[in-house]
Amino acid sequence: MKPAAFGYDRPADWPAALALLAAGARPAAGGQSLGPMLNLRLAQPESLADLRHLPGYAGVAVADGIVRIGAGTTHATIEDGAVPGRLGAILAGVARRIAYRPVRNRGTMGGSLAHADPAADWVSVLPAFAGPLGGHAVALGPAGERRIPLDGFMLGLFETALAPGELLRAVELPVLPEATRWGHWKFCRKTGEFSKATACLLAVPGAAPRAVLAALDAPPLVLPDATALLADPEGESERLVAGLDLADPWRAAIARTALRRAAAGAAA
Repeated sequence: MKPAAFGYDRPADWPAALALLAAGARPAAGGQSLGPMLNLRLAQPESLADLRHLPGYAGVAVADGIVRIGAGTTHATIEDGAVPGRLGAILAGVARRIAYRPVRNRGTMGGSLAHADPAADWVSVLPAFAGPLGGHAVALGPAGERRIPLDGFMLGLFETALAPGELLRAVELPVLPEATRWGHWKFCRKTGEFSKATACLLAVPGAAPRAVLAALDAPPLVLPDATALLADPEGESERLVAGLDLADPWRAAIARTALRRAAAGAAA
């Protein structure tokens, strides 16, 4: 199929982008999710606002212990080491397992978050960097910027905490010490497929370890203190998954495996 007819605008600055959004335009960047939706006519916007050329929409900056990643930064850019230090190594490991390189060349971190597919990679791991670690999504609206904790950004299936008239401008994550431990595992039956269960565990020295279980057709399950999971991966994963509403036994088994393997990776 081909998309229904739509208009195209390329705003030169953020006020122009917000004005287009207020007028009903659909924001677009990499288009890796929106493009198929247009072709299938699941989305039929009157016009698209191409955000790719906005100043500061892509790129990485570090200041005062915070790494600011523009929402338009591609998965490939992160995979190739644009984010420095231990944080960069962790994010690069996540990025290189997203679909295929052609998808990573165009897909963006902000697009993945704002689309809020529960199986998406950044939706599944970035909540681990929230809480006391201070990870936020930076939204821009008519009243200016506001910061949304990453563990509260996704509210439901394809639903986020962005208010009407707001655009996702950036993601802010903490600079991590080199001693930070990380475990991440996701299950895909074949390369490029969306995950059926994803888990990660982040252990920063001096802070409680945080874990996330995601890709289960619901917002991520965030564990603000995953000490018990590190201490007893088998028993704690059984307990956590038993409390979820998973109808299929195979899905529960994969979720338990994801938690155990993420804990093992962090422990190593």
